[in-house]
Amino acid sequence: MTTPESSASTTKSGQGRRIDALAVLSFVLLAFWVTVRLWVDPRNGVRDNRTDQAQFEWMMAHGARVVTDFAYPFTSDRMNVPDVVNLMANTSVLSVSIPLAPITLWAGPRWSFLIFLTLGLAATGVSWYFLLSRVAVGARGPAWLGAAFCAFAPAMISHANSHPNIVSQYVVPLIIWRTLRLAEPGRWLRNGVLLGLVIVWQAFLNLEILLMTAIGLGVVVLALALGRPALRSAARPFAAGLGVAAVVAGVLLAYPLWVQFFGPGAYSGLSTLIRGYSTDLAAYVAWSRESVAGDARGSEPLVKNATEENAFFGWPLVILVVALVWWLRRNAVVLGLAAVGLVFALFSLGREIRYDGRDTGIPGPWAALENLPVLHSVVPTRWSLALTPIIGVLLALGADRARRLAVRHPDARDQIRFATVTVLAMALLPILPTPLPAKRLEPTPVFVTSGAWRPYVADGRSIVTLPLPDTTYAVPLRWSAETRLDMPLARGYFLYPDTRPGGDRIALFTAPPRPTSTFFETVRRTDAVPPITPQDRVAAVDDLRYWRAGAVILDPRLPQAEALRRAMTELSGITPRRTGGVWLWDVRPLAG
Repeated sequence: MTTPESSASTTKSGQGRRIDALAVLSFVLLAFWVTVRLWVDPRNGVRDNRTDQAQFEWMMAHGARVVTDFAYPFTSDRMNVPDVVNLMANTSVLSVSIPLAPITLWAGPRWSFLIFLTLGLAATGVSWYFLLSRVAVGARGPAWLGAAFCAFAPAMISHANSHPNIVSQYVVPLIIWRTLRLAEPGRWLRNGVLLGLVIVWQAFLNLEILLMTAIGLGVVVLALALGRPALRSAARPFAAGLGVAAVVAGVLLAYPLWVQFFGPGAYSGLSTLIRGYSTDLAAYVAWSRESVAGDARGSEPLVKNATEENAFFGWPLVILVVALVWWLRRNAVVLGLAAVGLVFALFSLGREIRYDGRDTGIPGPWAALENLPVLHSVVPTRWSLALTPIIGVLLALGADRARRLAVRHPDARDQIRFATVTVLAMALLPILPTPLPAKRLEPTPVFVTSGAWRPYVADGRSIVTLPLPDTTYAVPLRWSAETRLDMPLARGYFLYPDTRPGGDRIALFTAPPRPTSTFFETVRRTDAVPPITPQDRVAAVDDLRYWRAGAVILDPRLPQAEALRRAMTELSGITPRRTGGVWLWDVRPLAG
């Protein structure tokens, strides 16, 4: 027999499930809204970061190759011939590229990249929603607000410009959830194993996010231990589970991390230039170019590029966050989050504080840390990216506090709700996301799509493209990805140690320069052919032999194509032929 209480409980449960379903749907729709220009026209690519899009398409093809050919997952010889690329040190995203291998094989790497990007945003919102609604606040409305900010804040939309590994933060809430579950008595082994597994999952997605999560979570757990003495009784199962998690993650990651730090192609930190990428102090109160209130003219002076707008919260939200911390200061979690946020904000200022596009001469706290092991591979401005989930949780906690106030004071309910909505609207409406700008990508030449290159790569040879691929020209990586990496490339776009004398194995964004790569970089930069000496010709032959070149190809649609064509012809003495949409030099006789 059904009682009124059980009927009411069933109705409430069903209503909760419907709200959960609508929340999930809303995050999916928001993710499609952000990426809509990439979905409506398959020929479009991300306008502001096409080089990283090409690199991630290459990574998706590598994941498929691991599945189909059982290729070694942690390095690859399909780029940078005759050497290898250390993929553990180059965000190989194996935890996504391998599961999406069927999509890559069926529809191509461009579509698997787009699915990775779109579902990464949506899944991040969903994951934060369930953590907040089930653990942190227990109310679906405030949880949705906090989760939406975590997934679609300005920093996340900025990194949606071809950084799918960074916007895919859906594992972070799982790590937090499993860490909190360590305190359960009697389940330390099970909980420790599960935490270790989700840590491994995140490690193969993005280690930088994992590092920030570990630091932030450690501070919050410490704040809970100090602020809530009742929790200290759970110290023993928590410590035991944490030890199990460390063992599980350590065993599973020991070899991959050895490859990353000591294997072929391992480097010793980022260059001084990249480690100088910091967050301008003025950026915290400015508007992002991908938000309703922002534009590129306002943000460009404050940031290195369109993908690193890691702060850009705007004055209203900064004021609101400070007010929330003060209002909720009796909450140990809030104090822990505030402490972590302040430290991360200070770290993000880099070795020297900048304000409004100008160096102030004031050293930042990061100056004392940037040369330490592991930290020398962190881009300082990324620390401000970690403020996004911190602020998202604070928003959820604040909205839940306002909700409970309205329940306790029914006579002032309307006023409380009006004030809450007004404040949130003032802080959040200006930073609502806009769709990512897109740009039409040039079609891949028929020479590549038809497989006409295959005779030229027999016997372990490679294809040399003009210009050679690097951080400014990564289109050949897309071409190679479309061949499922069957077309190997000389050089490429990746992080690689500087092995020249005095290079100290600091990471470059391609292989160390060779005379011929430097020569063609000069041609591309000046759009002119410099005088060619006999030594240049000898060096060119040596480099072609080093690269095991079978053919050199040039896309005639490039602005500097004519200068590059004349330069290669004069340098090699070989007359090219136009075929399959490219200029082709058969250099097999020359390269030996």
